[in-house]
Amino acid sequence: METPIHHLVIPDTQAKAGVPTNHLEWIGRYIVDKKPDVIIHLGDHWDMPSLSGYDRGKMKFEGRRYKIDIDSGNAAFDLLNEPIRQYNKRHLTKYNPRKVFLMGNHEHRIETILQDNPFLDGQISFADYDTQDWEVYPYQKVIFIDGVGYVHCYVNNMTGRPLSSRAVLRLDKLGHSFTQGHQQILDYGLKFVRGESQHGLIAGACYIHDEEYKGYQGNAHWRGIIVKHDVKNGSYNPMFVDLDYLCKRYEGMSLEDFKDKKLIRPETPFGDWGVQ
Repeated sequence: METPIHHLVIPDTQAKAGVPTNHLEWIGRYIVDKKPDVIIHLGDHWDMPSLSGYDRGKMKFEGRRYKIDIDSGNAAFDLLNEPIRQYNKRHLTKYNPRKVFLMGNHEHRIETILQDNPFLDGQISFADYDTQDWEVYPYQKVIFIDGVGYVHCYVNNMTGRPLSSRAVLRLDKLGHSFTQGHQQILDYGLKFVRGESQHGLIAGACYIHDEEYKGYQGNAHWRGIIVKHDVKNGSYNPMFVDLDYLCKRYEGMSLEDFKDKKLIRPETPFGDWGVQ
């Protein structure tokens, strides 16, 4: 009998100065508790607001700094990895899952800036992202793991723009199981082809804070991680684990109560990390 393979998927975490990061420690602890065989981060961990082309010239762009963005993201990524390190220090049998990081469009902002400003070559670099011992794949490169295609976002081959169709419709277009981030939704589709299941999954939000640009209504969306049990040839049994569940598991209270009690990590060397 084959040993079942389990994947754990982390959607976009969008770490930056001024936002809480407690959930990354919860995810790290959950990983140690459940010990999935493969961990896949879908990208957009380093939010990189200092390189945003959308906000240039606007008041809210003032004060943004590249080094702060890098240091904030690196510190947040370290929180995610720390529970595994601590576990391996305490146990003779080590836990060493395959760890895959897929660069998102936010990480890719470095390449975009360098194309327009070649004089910055050597001053900013993908090497500034401290991805530690994770496998790292370029933005838009699809990686197949146990029959599932993983990528930050799928794009239209003719325009290069991200696809916007629903997950089940994307299954028809792609013809294989896929998982992507990028869109701040949770959209899951399932179909059967010749008796084999195919799964389409779009999940692009795994953070506590609200994004100002999305407004009050736009921030009402699912945030969490996904565990895939018994992954084989693109088929699996999905389990959706939201941040509220993780907060209850590791803090003993709902995420709403956790925020109300001001227990969000209050500060780091990069400034105020209070609830937005």
